[in-house]
Amino acid sequence: MANFQRILNSLRVFAMTIVIVCAFSTAQVEAQVQAADWQVELINLRLANKPVSAQQLDTRNRPQLYNTQILYLPNINDPFSIEFGAPYAPNARLLYYRYQMQGFDKDWVYTDSEYRRATYTNLSFGHYTFKVEASYDGKTWGGTRTIELQVAAPAWLSPWAIALYTLLVLVILTAVFFIIRARHLAIKQLRNSEERLKLSLWGSGDQLWDWDIPNGTIHRHNSWRHLNEFPIDHIRVGKRGTPTNIHPLDLRKLQQALRRHLDGANNYFEMTYRVKTENGWMSILDRGKVVERDEHHQPTRMTGTLKDITPLVEAEERLKMLATSITNISDGVCIYDAEFNVIETNASVAKITGFSREDMIGRPLQLQLYSPEYVEQIKRLLQQHGSWHGEVEDLRKDGSLYQVELTLDAIRDDSERISHYVATFADITERKTAERELRRLSNTDTLTGLPNRSYFQVSHANLVRKRIQHALLLFDLDDFKKINDSLGHDIGDQLLLHVAERIAEVGRPQDTFFRLGGDEFVLMLEDTSDLSAITDVATKILTTVGEAFHIDGQDIVIGSSIGIVVYPNDGTSSQELLQNADTAMYHAKNRGGHNYQFFNDSMNKNAVRRLQVENQLRLALRNKHIQVMYQPKVSLRNYEFVGLEALVRLNIPGTGVINPSEFIPLAEETGLIIEMGEQVLRQTCRDMRQWVEQGTVQGRVAVNLSAKQFVQPDLTKRIMAILNEEKLAPEYLELEITEGVVMEDPERAIEIMTELNQCGIHLALDDFGTGYSSLAYLKRFPIQTLKIDKAFVDDINGADRDRNMVASIVAMAHNMGLDVVAEGVVNTAQAATLSRLSCEFAQGYLFAEPLSSEAFVQHISVPASIH
Repeated sequence: MANFQRILNSLRVFAMTIVIVCAFSTAQVEAQVQAADWQVELINLRLANKPVSAQQLDTRNRPQLYNTQILYLPNINDPFSIEFGAPYAPNARLLYYRYQMQGFDKDWVYTDSEYRRATYTNLSFGHYTFKVEASYDGKTWGGTRTIELQVAAPAWLSPWAIALYTLLVLVILTAVFFIIRARHLAIKQLRNSEERLKLSLWGSGDQLWDWDIPNGTIHRHNSWRHLNEFPIDHIRVGKRGTPTNIHPLDLRKLQQALRRHLDGANNYFEMTYRVKTENGWMSILDRGKVVERDEHHQPTRMTGTLKDITPLVEAEERLKMLATSITNISDGVCIYDAEFNVIETNASVAKITGFSREDMIGRPLQLQLYSPEYVEQIKRLLQQHGSWHGEVEDLRKDGSLYQVELTLDAIRDDSERISHYVATFADITERKTAERELRRLSNTDTLTGLPNRSYFQVSHANLVRKRIQHALLLFDLDDFKKINDSLGHDIGDQLLLHVAERIAEVGRPQDTFFRLGGDEFVLMLEDTSDLSAITDVATKILTTVGEAFHIDGQDIVIGSSIGIVVYPNDGTSSQELLQNADTAMYHAKNRGGHNYQFFNDSMNKNAVRRLQVENQLRLALRNKHIQVMYQPKVSLRNYEFVGLEALVRLNIPGTGVINPSEFIPLAEETGLIIEMGEQVLRQTCRDMRQWVEQGTVQGRVAVNLSAKQFVQPDLTKRIMAILNEEKLAPEYLELEITEGVVMEDPERAIEIMTELNQCGIHLALDDFGTGYSSLAYLKRFPIQTLKIDKAFVDDINGADRDRNMVASIVAMAHNMGLDVVAEGVVNTAQAATLSRLSCEFAQGYLFAEPLSSEAFVQHISVPASIH
C-alpha cells in the first residue's frame, strides 16, 4: 500500500511536471507567435501546374509577388495555384496554414506545414481578396498576408463587346421600329389609296365590275341609273338565246374578244360597243383582266370597268365626218399653227397648187407674187379681226400663174388665244380670165385700156347705192380740139394714151380711173370726203398733165380743167353727181382753165379756207404759237376752286385767234393733233409744276386726249416721259378721253386706260351721254370722273328729258363711285339745278372763261361769289 502510494505520488509529480512543461511550451509558442517579426509570404504562382516566373525583381532581389498588393489574372480556364510560406519565421517547419479567397471561398481552408499551396479553377471574372495566415498550434493565427486578385473578363464581356451588344440591340430595336412604322404607313397608304380609288372611280363616273366566274355572279360598284342591267353578252351575264341589250353588230365581236382573253390569248380585254338604254344607244368602253386562275390555269375571277364614252364617240364621228368633208371638198384647205407654218393640207391643195402635202408641211404662209410687207399686213389684220378675205394670185409648182379666192380664219382655244389658222381657197383662174375678157369687151376703152363710161356708171351707181362716201374728179384737156385739128387725130390719140398712163399713177390703189369719152376722164376716190386729200389729188393731176409730152419728136404742153363733187353733199344719185361735176369743170374752164373747182361755192371757199388754216397750223406748231388757256373747275357746294382744265388756242400773229372748232378737226385729219397735243401737255405740266411748287394751285389739271393720240402704241411712254422731263408728279394730271374714242375698240381702250391709271394718272370720260357707251364696258373702264356734255346742261331747266338724263347720269356715276363734272354752266339757275341733282363739280363761263396762265392765277386768288 505504501508502494502504491509512492507510485501514485510519483505519477502526480510527473503529471504536474508535464503540465508545467506544457504550460511553459504553450506560453512560449503564443509568445513566439505574438512577438514574431514575420509574416506569411506569397512565394510562387503556378498556371496549369507550371510555375510562372516573376517579370521583375525588387531591391531585395525577391520576386515581385512577395510585395505586390494587386495581382491581375487573365481570364483562364486552366487551374492556377498560389504557393505560400513563412521563411523568416522561427521553427517555420512547425507552422500550420490556412487561406481563404474572399468572394469565392465561404470558409477557411486549412493546410499542414507540408502542403503550402492554394489551387483554384474556373474563377469567374471580377475582384477577389486572397488571405493566408500561419499558426504553431492551430489556434493562434498570425503573419497574415493578403493580396487583391483582379480576374479579367472574357472578350465577349469586355466593354467594347458590351458596347457592341448595346449597339446591336439599338440597331435591332430601330429596325423593328421602322419595320413596324413602315407597316403602319403601308397600311395607311393602302387605305388612302383605296379611298382615292373609290373617289376617283366615283368622280370619273366609271363603273367597276367583279366577275366570280365559277359562281357566275357579277358585283358592280358605282352603277349607272340609266343602265340598270349589266351588258348581256351571254358569257358574263345571260344565257345564249336570251334577249340582249347589246347592239347586234357589236355582240359577236364582244364575245370573241372576251373569249380570247379568257383563253389567255391576250393580257387585257378591251372592247367598245353599244348598249341599249332608255334614252337610246350608249357607247361603252369595257376593259378587264383575269386576276385569278386555278391550278389548271382556268380563270376564276375577272375584274374591270365600264366607261361611258358616248360623247367621245359622237365627237369622234363628227370629227371623222368633218375630216372626210375637208379632205374631199374641191376647195383647198391649209391649216397653219400659231406661227403661220403649215401643219396639214387636204388633197385639193395639191390639185390646185401642184405642191404635195410633204412639200407644204412646215412651209410658212407666203405669197410669191406679193411683198413680205403685204403678207405681214394680212397677218396683222387676221390677228386683229379674226378673219381675212381676198383674191390673190400665186405660182404653181410648175411656175404657172393661178388666182384664188382666199379666206383666212383664226381659230382660238379655250383661253381665247389663237392656236391655229385655217386657209380655204378656191381656184378662180378660169372664172377671172372669163370675167376679165368680158370686162375688157364691155367695160374697157379700146384706146387707153381704161374702164369706159358704162363701167363707170355701174361702179358709181353701186357706190351711191351702198352710200359710201366718195369724190369724183371730172376733167378734160384744155383746147384738145386744137391738137386734133392741127396735129392730127393720131397725135391726139397718142396724147390721150400718155395722159392715161400718167394719171393712172396719181390715185391710190383703191381709186379707179375712167375714160368717159373723147378727152374726158374721171377719177373716182372711194371711201373719202377728206378735202385735203381731194385737193392734193387734183393738184397732182394738174401738175402731171401740165408737164410737156414728147410725141413724135414734138413737145406738147396742154392744160386740164377739173370739176369736183363729193357724195352726198353735191348729189344723191350717180347722174346728178356727174352733171354737177360737169358744171364745176366748165366753171373751172371759165376761170381760165388748168385749175380745179368744187361744185358748191361754199365748199370751194371752205376748201380754200381749210388750206389756209392748215398752213397756219403747221406754221404755229413750228414756231410754238400754240397757246394754252385754263378754265377753273369749282365745287357746286361752296363754289371753291378744286381743279382746272387746259384748253388749246391758236393765236396767229397778224391773223388773230382761230376758233378751236375750225383747227382741231383739221389737226385730227392731218395728224398734226399728235404734235399739238404733246406741246399742250408739255406746257400744261410746266405751268402746273410751277403752281404746285408755289402752293398757288391745288387739285389736278385736266388735258384732253385726241383720238389719234389715244391709239398711239407708245402713248403711256410718251406721257410719262413728258411728266418726268417737266418734273410733275402723275397725281396732278387728269386725262380726258371722249366717249366715242374709247368705244371704237373698248378692249384696247381698257388696256391703255389701265396702263395710264397704274402710273398714277387720273382719267375722266368726257362728253358722256353723247355717244353709245355700253354699261358692260363702262363698269370696266378704270376712270374716276364722268363729264356731262354741255348739250344736256344747256336746257336742263327747260326740258324735263335733259334734267332727268342728268339726274340719271349723276346717280349712275355715284353708284359706281365716280365724280361728276358738268360742262358749259353759264348761269346760276343751271348751277343750282345741278347742285340739287347732287352733281359735285362744274365748269363754264359762269365761273370763268378760258384764261391765260397769269390771268388764271389772279382769278383763283380772289374768293368766288355767285349771285
